[in-house]
Amino acid sequence: MSSLAAARADNFYYPPEWTPDQGSLNKFQGQHPLRERARKLDKGILIIRFEMPFNIWCGGCNSMIAKGVRFNAEKKQVGNYYSTKIWNFTMKAACCKQEIVIQTDPKNCEYVIISGAQKKTEEFDVEDAETLELPAEEEKGKLADPFYRLEHQEVDLQKKKEAEPVLVRLQRISDARHADDYSRNRALRSQLRSQRKRIAEEEAASRKMGLGIRLLPKSEEDAAAASRVKFATKFDKNRKDKRALIHASSIFPESAYSSSSSKRRLELESKRRKISASAASNMLKGVFKPSSWSQSSSSSGKKPKVSSVAARKN
Repeated sequence: MSSLAAARADNFYYPPEWTPDQGSLNKFQGQHPLRERARKLDKGILIIRFEMPFNIWCGGCNSMIAKGVRFNAEKKQVGNYYSTKIWNFTMKAACCKQEIVIQTDPKNCEYVIISGAQKKTEEFDVEDAETLELPAEEEKGKLADPFYRLEHQEVDLQKKKEAEPVLVRLQRISDARHADDYSRNRALRSQLRSQRKRIAEEEAASRKMGLGIRLLPKSEEDAAAASRVKFATKFDKNRKDKRALIHASSIFPESAYSSSSSKRRLELESKRRKISASAASNMLKGVFKPSSWSQSSSSSGKKPKVSSVAARKN
């Protein structure tokens, strides 16, 4: 990038017609420093990049929107909690264009969904997560009372004794993992090196076969699936054709006489087709009796002669 292009990208380029008495570049160009983000600033709305603080369910299509997904949201002030401002964020979901409204809650130090979505409730078991259960807010307030603290001191000591072996074991595992950093780093680098080498070999084998994608290594499941696949051969096709011909043929055997008679019948049918339509109609009306000469003349295109009896009738 040249120096002029870099100056334009950083918005430090001053055109020749600009003079210092005209003010800043934004004032000279007639635009806001925030550009498109401030197009609704006259209504008290600023366009910001909002990040979803927790997992939610979309109210339009019931799809889950994960924590950390970013949206272009309209930020505006809707009230105050003492001296702290309450901000409202309006955005549209990418899945179904559902409008989602989220608002800050300074009293409880969290975000609240106003409309368009529902917060996903996630609960974890303390034993499954292998963590310690922290006392609730009500318990913390009661611990300020010395009598209440004295009553529950024995219970707390018992919980401490039960949790102490777990904490010691976790500490030992952590110390063992970080005791030899060099060997851990060496093993990890060796693993990554072998992985890169394997990927390079697979890509080279794919290029040798003319493929544009990298093939995964062979597995027993793929070999078993490939062995079960059967492709149609020429033998199978010929067998199917012969079977279809057998099904289409007659079940009665044909003798030499029947074969000759069938040939004769086919010849007669072909000769009948050669007779013209006019000769056939005249023959049916009884006007004349067709002869071999008339048949040959009709086939050659000549007009046959009519008998005297037919002439007298006309």
